[in-house]
Amino acid sequence: MARQYFGTDGIRGAVGRSPITPDFVLRLAHAVGRVLRRTEERPTVLIGKDTRISGYMLESALESGFNSAGVDVVLLGPLPTPGVAYLTRTQRASLGVVISASHNPYSDNGIKFFSAQGSKLPDSWEEEVERALTEEPVWADSSALGKARRLDDAAGRYIEFCKSTFSSELTLKGLKIVVDAAHGAAYQIAPKVFHELGAEVIAIGCTPDGLNINNDVGATHPEAMVRAVRANGADYGVALDGDADRLLIADAKGRLYNGDELLYLLAADRLDCGAPVPGVVGTLMTNLAVESALKARGVDFVRAKVGDRYVLEELARHGWLLGGEGSGHLLALDRHTTGDGLISALQVLQACVRSGTSLSQWLAPVPLCPQVLVNVRLAPSQDWKNNPHLDQMLERVQAELGDTGRVLIRASGTEPLLRVMVEARDQEQASRCAQQLADAARAG
Repeated sequence: MARQYFGTDGIRGAVGRSPITPDFVLRLAHAVGRVLRRTEERPTVLIGKDTRISGYMLESALESGFNSAGVDVVLLGPLPTPGVAYLTRTQRASLGVVISASHNPYSDNGIKFFSAQGSKLPDSWEEEVERALTEEPVWADSSALGKARRLDDAAGRYIEFCKSTFSSELTLKGLKIVVDAAHGAAYQIAPKVFHELGAEVIAIGCTPDGLNINNDVGATHPEAMVRAVRANGADYGVALDGDADRLLIADAKGRLYNGDELLYLLAADRLDCGAPVPGVVGTLMTNLAVESALKARGVDFVRAKVGDRYVLEELARHGWLLGGEGSGHLLALDRHTTGDGLISALQVLQACVRSGTSLSQWLAPVPLCPQVLVNVRLAPSQDWKNNPHLDQMLERVQAELGDTGRVLIRASGTEPLLRVMVEARDQEQASRCAQQLADAARAG
């Protein structure tokens, strides 16, 4: 079944345009509630959100939709996506729901779901929900309507969980850390986590107004964090995105480390501590240098489709624990069931503190290959797969690169964009080839 609404990470779009409208979101919650009630008499759903102004409207619509299907609702307020996943599991809820468009601007929003185990749900579940959306609603009788309540200490519970993943034998005392929460869901939580573990915290991107999420701050604009690290003489900088499920880290020199590099570090740290790391999952976008460095240490490497849900599926298939994307989505399944920017940052800092080794020293074995990504905005009816200009240019570029580089062309799962990536021997070649492909895609 072709999915009409669900993309690679839930349902996402511009607020006020289908499907991110209150009437659709109410219908969506009602449909999800009916699916839940097929296997559970009285389901309970947790709802968290980021700081977008539209979160209030969508939260109300979700609450009404679930209640109308006979589903109880627990409202968590602003909370990182992985915090919702954690509480869904520990509260023994039937489902977790997050209102967020992650790294997108405030004018977008979205809805994504977590299972009772705190993990992403499979395509088959999303298809079942889409089928339910085509059916007429069945409103619960007054006596069977769901109820709603708030969990007032949701943030505190999640803070304690994050801290529990950091070794009790170590501390962040003596470290000055810039924490950039992107004016998003972790704006109160992230500074407290690092402070309570002993660090001196310089908080930026922690004053949301409903309209400034991801605006020139956070993991999508790490230059703000880098500037703050240099200006304050900090030891590290941590930049999260709007829903805090991904991160980038900078060292004291302001050198930025992406998710590919941090994934290698997590694996190398576990190996150095004597823990088995049979394999690691990256994506089609993961830098070749990471694959080579891991294989040099005897670690298998598998590429999944782009999207943390697909990384998770490959990890489950192989029974492995570590995976991630260059964007900063990292999965450490021995710490959490889903990608968590805060916990990933703590794992990186723990490795540095425990070993006395700097980030640059950790990552010396991973000299990244130049990689250029160009986003091409597509017209609604544009068929990039049957573009002869793009086909011809792709053939020329692949012949030029041979076995010294890679090309990846894919449609975004969350935006009307074609993503063109070229990895090559040097920056000039990668940039030139990527631009040639992008121009050919636009010509179609």
